[in-house]
Amino acid sequence: MKIYTKTGDKGTTSLVYGTRVAKNDPLVEAYGTCDEANSMIGVAAGHLFNEFFKEKEEVEAVLHEIQTTLFHVGAELATPKGKEVKWKLTAEDIIKLEQWIDRFDAEVPALKNFILPGGHPAGGALHMARTIVRRAERAAISIGEEVPPNVLAYLNRLSDFLFVAARLVNLRLGRVEKDLHQK
Repeated sequence: MKIYTKTGDKGTTSLVYGTRVAKNDPLVEAYGTCDEANSMIGVAAGHLFNEFFKEKEEVEAVLHEIQTTLFHVGAELATPKGKEVKWKLTAEDIIKLEQWIDRFDAEVPALKNFILPGGHPAGGALHMARTIVRRAERAAISIGEEVPPNVLAYLNRLSDFLFVAARLVNLRLGRVEKDLHQK
């Protein structure tokens, strides 16, 4: 099978089950933005590959699981209304994110001011992934009532997780967070 199909040469793409839509359809925008966030999480994980810090494997395993679930979010968005979703998000997926947030947040210092995104390249990539997830969330909301509630809740919680994960990675790699008032 070839990677190129030529079926999108006129500006359309297929949803799950073969329904054709324009490539600028709000559904495509939403799941495409999830794919973009997923790629940025992969960039963050790649930056961690050569780093050595306490429980690195835990962070990498969590990021891998999130990447898989984020792929499922995209699949759910790409499934036309009324069709069976092959990988449906559950409340458990959201609860897992909340548990990871709580576990990671317990390790980082309490926030006293807004912080600037950045730090180690892995931390910076996680901050970037967070902003992409926020855009995916906005894109999903623009679709309207067709978006399953678990998708919106997962994206909302994922951006919170990525913020805390960026802080944890920066802390474990010795990168000091800068707040708005630091020079």
